[in-house]
Amino acid sequence: MRILVAMSGGVDSSVVAALLHEQGHEVIGATLQLYDHGAAIQKKGACCAGQDIHDARRVADHLGIAHYVLDREERFRRAVIQDFADTYARGETPIPCIRCNQTVKFQDLLELAEDMGCEAMATGHYAQARPGPELHMAADPARDQSYFLAHTTRAQLARTLFPLGGMASKAEVRAHAARLGVAVAEKPDSQDICFVPSGSYADVVQKFRPEALAPGEIVDGQGRVLGEHRGIARYTVGQGRGIGVAAAERLYVHSVDAGRRRVVVGPRPATEAIMVGELNWLVTPARGEFRADIKLRAREAPHPASLWLEGDVLHVRPDTPAVAAPGQACVVYEQGRVLGAGFIRGRPRVDSEAPAAYLPPSAVV
Repeated sequence: MRILVAMSGGVDSSVVAALLHEQGHEVIGATLQLYDHGAAIQKKGACCAGQDIHDARRVADHLGIAHYVLDREERFRRAVIQDFADTYARGETPIPCIRCNQTVKFQDLLELAEDMGCEAMATGHYAQARPGPELHMAADPARDQSYFLAHTTRAQLARTLFPLGGMASKAEVRAHAARLGVAVAEKPDSQDICFVPSGSYADVVQKFRPEALAPGEIVDGQGRVLGEHRGIARYTVGQGRGIGVAAAERLYVHSVDAGRRRVVVGPRPATEAIMVGELNWLVTPARGEFRADIKLRAREAPHPASLWLEGDVLHVRPDTPAVAAPGQACVVYEQGRVLGAGFIRGRPRVDSEAPAAYLPPSAVV
């Protein structure tokens, strides 16, 4: 086949290109330039800028394949970085890797693949695409990235390959890199958020939504003022460090009230019922109540829950109360297969039509 490979300059996507080339496919490499070279060139473990573009081109030259660099800085700024700042300004916690996959990476690169007559696109993500099409967790649960891919559409998934998804470990990937002479075989993995070269999210938010860094009150559940914060963008639900308030017991962020610039804190939070919106279903959801596994954070194992779809809102009741930060994703699984996903919006309304089992006495609007 003729296959477009999304090459970030890291070892994973480089191995994908090398393996597909070894298998006899016509491979075309494409690298997205997503943010300023100068801001990222000093940061180790970034992607899609500076040294990483050079590394991708070097791998392509070694393989003897065509390689293209696409300038998507403005699109990335609007679709991902601006959304990152806007989400913090709403008092929520953004997840920019999903927004990037939804827009620039899958939408734009699949359009390019079609324009270039490619039959498929391949990436270095750790997940498994199976006929159906279906999205499954990677063979190595420690490397699994299905959480970040659950918002791809069925049409996108049908044209995407994840050659690393069935590999047992990262060590196996690096062994392939060494065997195939890939120059970046020992390159460190990307870390943190690629467009935050200084390591400070606040610097990015300051540029786009400075009001999210205005000071305000830290209060307890009864509204009593405990202290002052340095901007709601510095807080996320479930956070237990850096609160800035001295207390006899450890305090955690329970909610962020953007309208009043308040951060509400208390004992370790645990949500019994969750509302999920902006839904993307890869498998038609069951009618009425159904059981499935969920992930509310990328680095946790799937855990059981009861679910109920009410219009365009999914109600989720974890078997064990969990931390659910608005803005983060809720991904629904069935025996490792992704059924669908959405973004956490909060707790159900007291007048919701969902079964009473989903509405604990503490449920509020």
